[in-house]
Amino acid sequence: MPDPDSTLAARLLRIRGRVQGVSYRASAQREAQRLGLSGWVRNRHDGSVEALVCGPADTVERFIAWAHVGPPAASVSAIEVGDAAPTDGAGFDCLPTC
Repeated sequence: MPDPDSTLAARLLRIRGRVQGVSYRASAQREAQRLGLSGWVRNRHDGSVEALVCGPADTVERFIAWAHVGPPAASVSAIEVGDAAPTDGAGFDCLPTC
């Protein structure tokens, strides 16, 4: 459960490797919801997955650690992480491919 006193963070992730067609988005959504994070995840036309993850900084870092592994069928080769503006909404959504 997120620590309400923790510093809030928002990170934009670009996950590369075998990350489409392996339930990466659905697994990422479940993990983010389990951790109490907000944001979204979507496939990109270039074969990568992109995610915006917002919440307590330590919990966002736990999600990023999970993202380096992903679901069992995934094979993550690289993750780019950048700072982002937090979302206004609650919850964690799977968005359409862009």
